[in-house]
Amino acid sequence: MTIMNDKTREFVAMHRDEDVRELALKAKRVEGLDLSLALDQIAGWQIASKKLPQWASCEGIIYPPHISMEQCSSQFTAQYKSEIAQTLLASAATVCARVSDSPESDTLVAKRAMVDLTGGFGVDFSYLARGFSQATYVERQRHLCDLAEHNMAALGLDQARIVCDDGVEYLDNMDPVDLIYIDPARRDEHGARTYAIEDCTPNVLELRDLLLAKSQCTLVKLSPMLDWRKAVADFDGAVREVHIVATGNECKELLLVLGRPAQADARDGVDGAGSHRRPAAHAHMGQMDIRARQTSNDKTPLVRTRVEQMNGGMDLADTVGSFDGESKAERTVAASHDGRYAAPHVFCVNDDQRIDYDSAAYTQGLRIGGKPLPEAKNYLYEPNASIMKAGCFDLVEERFGVTQIGPSSHLFVSEQQIADFPGRGFAIEAVGSMNKKDTKRLLNGAKQANIAVRNFPLTAPQLRKKLKLADGGTVYLFGTTMQGGDHVLLRTSKI
Repeated sequence: MTIMNDKTREFVAMHRDEDVRELALKAKRVEGLDLSLALDQIAGWQIASKKLPQWASCEGIIYPPHISMEQCSSQFTAQYKSEIAQTLLASAATVCARVSDSPESDTLVAKRAMVDLTGGFGVDFSYLARGFSQATYVERQRHLCDLAEHNMAALGLDQARIVCDDGVEYLDNMDPVDLIYIDPARRDEHGARTYAIEDCTPNVLELRDLLLAKSQCTLVKLSPMLDWRKAVADFDGAVREVHIVATGNECKELLLVLGRPAQADARDGVDGAGSHRRPAAHAHMGQMDIRARQTSNDKTPLVRTRVEQMNGGMDLADTVGSFDGESKAERTVAASHDGRYAAPHVFCVNDDQRIDYDSAAYTQGLRIGGKPLPEAKNYLYEPNASIMKAGCFDLVEERFGVTQIGPSSHLFVSEQQIADFPGRGFAIEAVGSMNKKDTKRLLNGAKQANIAVRNFPLTAPQLRKKLKLADGGTVYLFGTTMQGGDHVLLRTSKI
């Protein structure tokens, strides 16, 4: 099927760096030129050059209308999903090699299969598929299937199989696979945005048991607006991992990894993550050690807590513990006494930084909060968006040696500068109250400032108006509430 003719392709190549709106007004109508399609391709390529640079560099890609390009995954988030999938696969392969001495085991590992039940434009599928020998894209809209068939061929994904079908019906009839990926549509029949899992299409909660039966693991993409703790509870023991993904310090995705609860595999002597179970394997959960792994005498991994940077550089675990060179692909989750998975690992990802933690200590009430503020409050820290979403503030205190400025303020202070803090850091220049004398001393003649408030009685615009400050400049002013309940202003400079 020819999706774009030569005349249209030539026009796109000639004008793809130009302003689309001006082109729409001045372009001549030439016989054979599909101007509407050409404009979509130019706009799509311009978005892809920033959002999907690998796709933009591939000749032959056909882009959908503008709104689909705005809503599709970025290269960063799609690659991160692929990393999750390969981690899960490699963990399963390690177990397969451990339990099977047959020569067929290598062949079984090589023939990995995945299904994307909500194919859409296919960005996530294109990255997930690269780690599988068999990859099936399922989408009920024929024009998206035609687009995917063309684009997957252009990307060289020969293992991709395109199926035009309803995802739920396909799931009901398909053979089991290693991985299922599903991204429910977050729009209702009137086009209004929805957030709750049960309001999305399809309702993944209703499909829970079928997904668990048809795959080793299911990766579910949900709205970043959701409370991840409620989402975990809604899936009733099936969630193994939670990934909160942010880019540009904005939460973009909430990803859940589903797997069968441990009791489903008890007869086979393995837990739901595919690892050999040990009695009371949850015993390490209360410890928040920052080590690459904790092992038992038989070297079966139990619980891993990792802090690392996504794009190279120093592994943050080096600041507080040892790193044994274990690959990302060797992570598993231990089983707890009640036969379900232990509280899932939570992975907070923000561009080039990542912090992982075992949430069991927090769900079991082993919290650290209430540390007294240091006498010298020299530095202020604002966590990145993924940590804000995860709410692991007590863990941040422990790992980075900082102190929460107030129980609901979500800002941290320290005496010494913390070079690797996962968020923004500021040097505190002055601290004061809201009375006129203090604010005059605090501002020290400043006429403009970048203003933020956390747990404060005024909004940022209200505080700006009260202080008569313009926006911008080098001064960063924070309004917040201290541990004792005092409302304060902190004048800072960015570090």
